[in-house]
Amino acid sequence: MTIEVIAKALKELGHPTRLTIFKRLVQSGQQGIAVGSLLQELDVPGSTLSHHISSLVSADLIIQRREGRTLFCVVNYEKLQAVIAFFQDDCCIDEQ
Repeated sequence: MTIEVIAKALKELGHPTRLTIFKRLVQSGQQGIAVGSLLQELDVPGSTLSHHISSLVSADLIIQRREGRTLFCVVNYEKLQAVIAFFQDDCCIDEQ
């Protein structure tokens, strides 16, 4: 994964509202959570939530799926693991 891709992911997670959304989605696991439920839980205007979700989708941090009329958001765990691995892979390399 390139440093530019990691930087974009970290940039999008650097906003308090997006980080709150992402953390809530991590808590929901593989089933994700409906956008309507997020809207109620986080008490933010719909347009604001939509904007932040779009930013997380553009960074490939979350995936959306539709079930009937309900839109769900789910963490892209592969991407999350790649971001974490970016820091862990070279941990303490200078100590060797």
